[in-house]
Amino acid sequence: MKRLFFLLTLLSLVGCYHAVPEKTGLEGKPLPEFSLLLTDSSTYFNTRGIPSGNPVVLFYFSPQCPYCRAQMGEIIENIHSLKNIRFYIFTDWSFPDMKAFYVHYQLNSYPNIIMGVDYANFFEGYFKVRGVPYIAIYGKNKLLKEAFNGKVDISQIKDAAED
Repeated sequence: MKRLFFLLTLLSLVGCYHAVPEKTGLEGKPLPEFSLLLTDSSTYFNTRGIPSGNPVVLFYFSPQCPYCRAQMGEIIENIHSLKNIRFYIFTDWSFPDMKAFYVHYQLNSYPNIIMGVDYANFFEGYFKVRGVPYIAIYGKNKLLKEAFNGKVDISQIKDAAED
């Protein structure tokens, strides 16, 4: 009985560290066009301007979510191995909440990270997001490869970003 309990506990813990990609029906579709209000509070960035040639990670988060904070911490801890991936990190929360998150994680230090507010709430409706963090990974050709709802292991981000 103790072995069974141990085995079930071990299996449930392993399941927590390997997220399962969501089936969105958007796999293979191009990166959608939407705009973000950037951290300087006056510049708008449209995803149409994302160049091809590098994988893209769209990271939708809530500034108050502990899983989003943990995900951001892992990305920063592993940024050296993720340097060829462009990260677009955004929320639909208020500008001050987004800016506090940006400052807390010192995201201005990373040239492959752009942060902003999805002021039109486009992303949540497009992907039918049920929770955060939500990560959509696009290949070098800007076609959707995988999407995840919940915290994702860094190795899954790297694997999905490879073409």
